[in-house]
Amino acid sequence: MIEIKEVATRRQRKAFVEFPLKLYKGNPYFVPPLYADEMKIFRADYHYYDDSEAVYYLAYRGEKIVGRISGILHYKSNEKWKQKRVRFTRFDCIDDQEVANALFGAVEAWAKGKGMEEVVGPLGFSDLEREGLLIEGFEELSTFEEQYNYPYYQRLIENLGYEKEVDWIEHKLYPPKTPDTRIKELREKVLKRYDLHMSDAKNSREFIKRYQDDFFRLLDDTYAEIYGTVPFTEKMKKELIKNFRIIIDVKHIAMLLDKDEHPVCFGLCFPSIAMAVKKSDGHLTLPTIIRILKSVKKPKIIDLALVGVVPAYRGASLVMIDEIMRMLTEGTAEYLETNLNLEENYSIHNMWKSFECVQHKRRRAFVKKI
Repeated sequence: MIEIKEVATRRQRKAFVEFPLKLYKGNPYFVPPLYADEMKIFRADYHYYDDSEAVYYLAYRGEKIVGRISGILHYKSNEKWKQKRVRFTRFDCIDDQEVANALFGAVEAWAKGKGMEEVVGPLGFSDLEREGLLIEGFEELSTFEEQYNYPYYQRLIENLGYEKEVDWIEHKLYPPKTPDTRIKELREKVLKRYDLHMSDAKNSREFIKRYQDDFFRLLDDTYAEIYGTVPFTEKMKKELIKNFRIIIDVKHIAMLLDKDEHPVCFGLCFPSIAMAVKKSDGHLTLPTIIRILKSVKKPKIIDLALVGVVPAYRGASLVMIDEIMRMLTEGTAEYLETNLNLEENYSIHNMWKSFECVQHKRRRAFVKKI
């Protein structure tokens, strides 16, 4: 018999965060989030709770924890997309349909009690959180920004009546074997045509000071109609800057500015810290910090975090291709990982045709009417 308990005590909060660490112990592809960041979700002043509320459940068989799940009611998302939805996230469980049934049953009952009509996911509080169920690429290392899951998760979810809503696909990008010599020439023509120039920020501190406000405005504009996105709040901006300040390096940022110094196109990449945090189960110990700093200085893999362009300057995306090529050829990285690109985002997929491109992962968001 499976018993579902809502997370209420300090011990349960700790168990909720640690369950996937135990479930994936020894798995070479699983990369945990930072432990301290995960514990923040239980704080009353967590920055996402201004626009949402959440519930957290643990599944027990006897005294043993066998699964977990969270439900999110995001007011701003429902308002923006004119929906009545609860998002499910942080779903992990053993390969047992009874456990999955009980966990999703709890979230669905909570959603109905809130007057909602659908449950969708995996989706977090925003698209900057881990999202999408891995359905292809189980023998590939996750990035720090992604969530890994076992293949059986898809079967458990689909058996409950959940169906595909969207897919994301992911690629590894390598420098082309035969570089296109026209790109440099076309780049200069694009810059001249649109009267654009690259940012000359010398370090991450200067970059953040100069562009943080314009960057988030550009991000909101670029992603306004992208699936599952929600507007940035001031608290979200501060948290994002704080979390990524340590791994931002201007060598891995491409920012195009107009004649008035306003950002119109950007590519934001991070050196991969997956292996650095994997070794400590996401705990930010001194050895972990040292490994992260080494990864920033000489990354073996680069993670593409965000790409954005103002609609009027879409022709400038060619410059982003050249900048990513620079990151791959000038540094120590073996390849760049694109992270999640919506399956039907053809403009971004066309950008990757300039590289030696390998599609290696696919993720899915599911939806069910309740």
